[in-house]
Amino acid sequence: MTFGEQPAYLRVAGDLRKKIVDGSLPPHTRLPSQARIREQYGVSDTVALEARKVLMAEGLVEGRSGSGTYVRERPVPRRIARSGYRPPGGATPFRQEQADSAVRGTWESRSEQAEACVGIAERLGIDEGDPVMCTRYVYRDAADVLMLSISWEPLALTGRTPVMLPEEGPLGGMGVVERMAAIDLVVDNVTEEVGARPGLAEELVALGGVPGHVVIDIRRTYFASGRAVETADLVVPADRYRLAYHLPVR
Repeated sequence: MTFGEQPAYLRVAGDLRKKIVDGSLPPHTRLPSQARIREQYGVSDTVALEARKVLMAEGLVEGRSGSGTYVRERPVPRRIARSGYRPPGGATPFRQEQADSAVRGTWESRSEQAEACVGIAERLGIDEGDPVMCTRYVYRDAADVLMLSISWEPLALTGRTPVMLPEEGPLGGMGVVERMAAIDLVVDNVTEEVGARPGLAEELVALGGVPGHVVIDIRRTYFASGRAVETADLVVPADRYRLAYHLPVR
């Protein structure tokens, strides 16, 4: 192989990928067998197998037991709005993030007290082992799971206050900004670190994905006068959603 030339299995995978994308191999079509790939491209069984593995890892095809490998249906990505702007009318943060106003999203949550691990303590600016309120969320867009989230809030700030439980009390479900304002903490900054990674097995089960699928990983932290009041990990299936950021121009 000369310098800069792709390995044979990547060239085969690339050609098959092109056919999937342009519709030559439409969804639910059976992928050519390993023997057919070997004959069509003049490659070995090993190369044919590796090419199919690449397409499976990319989520373009799926194996069906006893039947073969088939092209997966490719969802049309929907937008999730990310913005510091809050519209009037008491919209919850999750409601605000849905770009399609015709869709009514729902969510489930579970809160429990925990001790901050090293990473969370660093993000919140507290000591390892300090008490935090940990809340796990499952967000749904119609029948589909849109997002998973875990948030942590220092109980040194919210403990023994009406907003100690994020989803209960008079401001339950109204979001960090309103809840913190109720205890005289003015949220004035939010940061989000966005990355991508293969989804964990338990995440993909909850999101309805398959092994190898990529997720968008968001690490969000709210601040009040430089002090972190909440930090959260959000996980979104990358093949179904796109993040749309609305940033003010100053």
